[in-house]
Amino acid sequence: MQNNYLKTIFVEIYFIMIVWIIFLASIFIFLALDLGVFNKTPHIISSREASSWTLLWVTLSLLFSGVIYLLYEHNYIANPTELKPQQAAIKYITGYLIELSLSIDNIFVIAIIFSSFKIPQKYQHRVLFWGIIGAVFFRGLMIFLGVALINKFSWMTYVFGAFLIFTAMKMLFTKEEEDFNPQDSKIYKIIGRFFPIKSEISGQKFFIKENKIRYVTPLFIALIVIELMDVLFALDSVPAILAITSDPFLVFSSNIFAILGLRSMYFFLANMLEKFSYLEYSLIAILTFVGIKMLLVHYFKFPEWVSLSFIALSLLTGIIVSLQKNKVSHKN
Repeated sequence: MQNNYLKTIFVEIYFIMIVWIIFLASIFIFLALDLGVFNKTPHIISSREASSWTLLWVTLSLLFSGVIYLLYEHNYIANPTELKPQQAAIKYITGYLIELSLSIDNIFVIAIIFSSFKIPQKYQHRVLFWGIIGAVFFRGLMIFLGVALINKFSWMTYVFGAFLIFTAMKMLFTKEEEDFNPQDSKIYKIIGRFFPIKSEISGQKFFIKENKIRYVTPLFIALIVIELMDVLFALDSVPAILAITSDPFLVFSSNIFAILGLRSMYFFLANMLEKFSYLEYSLIAILTFVGIKMLLVHYFKFPEWVSLSFIALSLLTGIIVSLQKNKVSHKN
């Protein structure tokens, strides 16, 4: 009897490890193909190319909910919160939409960083590619810590919930009129202490060597600043998705798919950011909602369809209002 029990446990662990290995391997294989095949030669990514990749990533991300359903239906993945297959799929989609909406703020900041360092468009893809590699690692680490904290200390949900509401109110009432200049940041000065900085762009290189001196280029500085900004944004996005589920695989997979689609979305939206100015209010509404959900988690649980519907409706409303306001302004 005991041998059969141990054998069952071993088989479950085996399948769980296989699923994680396949998922992580698939991510890095695609990233390798991305830089080594699809974008081997630096080029300016057109709106048409960016929109095609954006559509592809959104489609793959949503289709992955079907894979989630099958994994949880056949118990191929750990299910610590004992979710039913359809619950797991809905939570994944809800988490993905949250991460996708919060990544819009990333796009604004990335555009400012590239503009500040005068990074040519044809080299921006390479910076974002390596930025995603770092984001995968740091998001994974922060998700692990966040899940561990919630599982260890149930009161951490109140801390995360209050933090999200505070962030939403800060976004609502703080109007930042001053231009952000990364060259004035501490990280720029810190890197300058260890490496001499070359002010000129040298192709797509992060480092160059001249007269036996190793210089860092603006591309490397931009990469480091983008990585640090992503860590700061993760302080909002990780607690936000933990309001939906504390299942590590659902949290990680929804985060990663949103991150992988961030590059193409950046090139798709970079020239149209002003057209979607009211999306900021959608983000405020979403952060407030998930914050309240975390504060009430031990007293009242929102049905899964309510969370998904609210987030989708908030994004749709922000897009429609932005487009309508743009039409009115153009007419005037």
